[in-house]
Amino acid sequence: MDLVTSRLLQNPKDFEEALKPFYGNKIASSFADLFTNHLVIAAQLVKAAKAGDSNAAKDAEKRWYSNADKIAAFLAGINPYWSQDKWKRMLYEHLAMTKSEAVYMLTKNYGAGITEYDKIEKQALKMADVMAYGIIKQFPDIFAY
Repeated sequence: MDLVTSRLLQNPKDFEEALKPFYGNKIASSFADLFTNHLVIAAQLVKAAKAGDSNAAKDAEKRWYSNADKIAAFLAGINPYWSQDKWKRMLYEHLAMTKSEAVYMLTKNYGAGITEYDKIEKQALKMADVMAYGIIKQFPDIFAY
């Protein structure tokens, strides 16, 4: 496993630990599994693209978006302040930008890749805000001053 994939696979574990206090072990673990699958599929997509295997890349991309649908539904199912449609839109936007960044990097267009990464980071922070807002709204007593 390459260093990037290895580092990315730490993210689901971090999310699992962050969600446990609010949703318990089972829900946090289920989310970590969905998120891990998301990252594994992304790695498969990049590997297929690098190898020039367009059929495998198309299959991985289809599974990647299907996984995003599952994540959106899962999140909407655990928090009434998280909209499935909003999560789906945000995740699809994230996937499109991530795919663009990967293409830029694979084609050695590093400047465009860095620019796209900056956009991804901003969008990821917006998703984090949506997540935090939903948790604060769902558990107001924990956050009351």
